[in-house]
Amino acid sequence: MSRPASVVEQRRVCVVCGREIEWRKKWARDWEHVKYCSDACRGRRQDTTRDPLQTAMVELLRQRAVGATICPSEVARLVGGEEWRARMEDVRAAARLLEAQGLVEITQAGRVVDPSTARGPIRLRATRALLTPDTTTVERRSNRRGANTP
Repeated sequence: MSRPASVVEQRRVCVVCGREIEWRKKWARDWEHVKYCSDACRGRRQDTTRDPLQTAMVELLRQRAVGATICPSEVARLVGGEEWRARMEDVRAAARLLEAQGLVEITQAGRVVDPSTARGPIRLRATRALLTPDTTTVERRSNRRGANTP
């Protein structure tokens, strides 16, 4: 069974880790209801520990100059204290979720990268949607789930 055209255009992001969900043949009937990328994410469900990470990330980005980036470890150190290294994957997941909402860009070597496939060190940069208090732009962006930049 090939992918329907509507599925090709529709981007799905895992509600737990923020990674892009790949279409699978076994999900053809209920693709509209798929929320999790794996059994591990389904087991964790909605992780509320990411809320303070996302808040800290947004605040750090708003404090920086337009176009400036932050390292995810800055967020982990701010929220995690002495145990910041254990929080790094949670910070990356929170960044992927914010990227899916169109609020941040994830970069490597100054170039925007796909957060689902990025390996190694990353940096986070605020988008116009984050720096502008106009929430309708953010709502339209999250509904669209299209391109990586607003």
